[in-house]
Amino acid sequence: MSERKLLFSITQRDFDIQFTKGSGKGGQKRNKCETACRIVHPESGAVGYSENFRSQLQNKKAAFERLTATDKFKQWHKLECSKRLGLWEAQVEAAVDAAMRPDNLKIEYIE
Repeated sequence: MSERKLLFSITQRDFDIQFTKGSGKGGQKRNKCETACRIVHPESGAVGYSENFRSQLQNKKAAFERLTATDKFKQWHKLECSKRLGLWEAQVEAAVDAAMRPDNLKIEYIE
């Protein structure tokens, strides 16, 4: 098995994280506490939002997962990988799709 190398790293500083008050049913607790989370990735324009949980941390994790699942973020990621690898456009799709397989991805949550 060949050894993998890190192309680039995305940290919490690369995102705009905003906490807001939830809306809808749930009573006073939901309407007073800022547990809903909206995460924006400025470079790609992708947005993830979650207000499903009572915990701010759980909403942050869910919003991040939703952001990484958007087409905008995936396209940005493919383009960024191709730039770092120096591949021609025809080779980009095959190489990035292979790298994007679920067994090659590692998602870390920072509290």
